[in-house]
Amino acid sequence: MKIVESWQRISLIKRIMIGMAAGIALGFVVPNVPAIAVVGNLFVGALKGIAPLLVFFIVLSALAHHKQGQATNMKQIVVLYLFGTFAAALVGVVASFLFPVSLTLVDATTDLAAPEGIGAVVNTLLLKIVDNPVNALASGNYIGILSWAVVFGVAMRHASESTKDLLATIADATSQGVRWIIQFAPLGIMGLVYATVAESGLTSFKNYAVLLAVLVGSMFFTALVLNPLLVFFLIKENPYPLVFRCLKDSGITAFFTRSSAANIPVNMELCHDLGLDEDSYSVSIPLGATINMAGAAITITVLTLAAVNTLGIQVDFLTAFILSVLAALSACGASGVAGGSLLLVPLACSLFGISNDIAMQVVGVGFIIGVLQDSCETALNSSTDVLFTAAAEFAQWKKAGKPIVLKKKVDTY
Repeated sequence: MKIVESWQRISLIKRIMIGMAAGIALGFVVPNVPAIAVVGNLFVGALKGIAPLLVFFIVLSALAHHKQGQATNMKQIVVLYLFGTFAAALVGVVASFLFPVSLTLVDATTDLAAPEGIGAVVNTLLLKIVDNPVNALASGNYIGILSWAVVFGVAMRHASESTKDLLATIADATSQGVRWIIQFAPLGIMGLVYATVAESGLTSFKNYAVLLAVLVGSMFFTALVLNPLLVFFLIKENPYPLVFRCLKDSGITAFFTRSSAANIPVNMELCHDLGLDEDSYSVSIPLGATINMAGAAITITVLTLAAVNTLGIQVDFLTAFILSVLAALSACGASGVAGGSLLLVPLACSLFGISNDIAMQVVGVGFIIGVLQDSCETALNSSTDVLFTAAAEFAQWKKAGKPIVLKKKVDTY
């Protein structure tokens, strides 16, 4: 018990770093022990399993208790999400022009189907909104979960206080379940890192070092330059304490889980620690996991322009701008498509008349580097959800004369 108590006294981030180091070491020393990787899969599976319930009951409870005229920051947050995604796409375009990449194309997986046009993307998004609520919960369709939680939450405003208290109790119990799961983050991260090191090592990245450098460099620039500028514009204070807090408490976990859905509980816990309004973040965090896709927009633009450069196609400024708009809209509307942002590359390639056969070969390249690309993409996407949610609320604090103070992390696990 003394060992357990001593372990619990170490901050969660330090425990995760210890788990990372252990995973790397085990991956090199004993690479053929599947049981270690299973621990990581169980951790991600538990987060993915509880996240739909967490989103549904927290949004439902928040809206049921919402008082008429009570202000939220959702409009500003949504604008930040959409503009940030578009601006990230522009970063990918500029990086591709400054550091042009040519690809050695490979055969892609043939059982993948990319959306045929932006109309198909929008149609899929609209159908998700009206999905069967039970199916939405079972399949992790967060757009559908949000839409039905809003419907039931608004309807529950006229329910009795005892019913509202029951909803709040269920939401609190679900949140406590999340805290118990997050307690196992160090073991889960260890298993995820072990699986990556044991299966891939570094060999799959050598042939695509330049492409990875452009992709990851664009994501770092967005996280450390573009996003801080947007936050500074809102709060008129040094944005980096908030930026680094979001990257540390949200980005690190998202990097290894490679799932925005699995990181929703982590982000909600971080918003709670920052003292944000639950009425806002209970909606903005799951919504951000669906439409706030800066990393995906970068992936789409960089891989598309790599294909364009490989084929020797000339690109003018207007076409590059249209590509940025298309990438941003596609990333926002089709986040739930199997294969994520990579399957949106053929849609963007069609803008330049590139055949689907060649575009799917580019997708194949994306899957080769997918371990690192997808990890960085998810870390950027997920940490930005909290960043923009906090920035919008901090801006309101400033207007009201309330000082912005970042509360320290309190381990309640």
